[in-house]
Amino acid sequence: MSPSMRIQRALARAGVASRRKAEELVAAGRVEVNGVVAKTGQSVNLQTDTITVDGKKIAPPPAPRWFVLNKPAGVLTTAKDPEGRKTVFDLVPAAPGLTYVGRLDYMTEGVLLMTTDGDAAHILTHPSTGVERTYVATVRGNAPAAVTQARRGVQLDDGVVQPERIEAHPIGDRTWALEISISEGRNREVRRLCEALGLEVLRLVRTSFGPVELGSLPSGETRALSARERKLIEALTRAAG
Repeated sequence: MSPSMRIQRALARAGVASRRKAEELVAAGRVEVNGVVAKTGQSVNLQTDTITVDGKKIAPPPAPRWFVLNKPAGVLTTAKDPEGRKTVFDLVPAAPGLTYVGRLDYMTEGVLLMTTDGDAAHILTHPSTGVERTYVATVRGNAPAAVTQARRGVQLDDGVVQPERIEAHPIGDRTWALEISISEGRNREVRRLCEALGLEVLRLVRTSFGPVELGSLPSGETRALSARERKLIEALTRAAG
């Protein structure tokens, strides 16, 4: 069964209108749910409720597709590249309306969620949602001192960054595995944080996005989300949407 969601999001999911326009339709009394004029913000289920706009029934959309890609380094998180470089869409099954949930920069690897639910993708990457992302950076430099400094907060050009968690583990040859969890998702945030801390980043891998973990998924491969992961992702989008 499709989960319930707010009426404006349901109309957007069904392709009726943008969420803002959907709110206007509801406020104007043009939307009914099971024969009753809808109210802004009420919860509906696209699969079980009868929803009409100006008397015309809205067909339920197909269930959204969700999967995770283990993005390799040297692949762009974009739909097309004018220079012809490989993008994440070259690595995943084609699907109408497919989009990514937050970018990974060109050389960053790891968890990249993909979905046909563009509305949910927007919600999950909005700063107010606060979805935690975990990265492991292979770095060279004084990692223990960097950890101490990062826990106090580091000023970047777009504000202070204070990781939810940060730990460093020696891995030999004067390098460290720096595990960082953040919940903001600013552009190149982890790389900029490491630079501000005086660390050289040799490799950067996102190991989780919210409840979705990389696990043993090979580089360049995809897998469907587990039932548990989908349930948790849907709960996040409902709470924030």
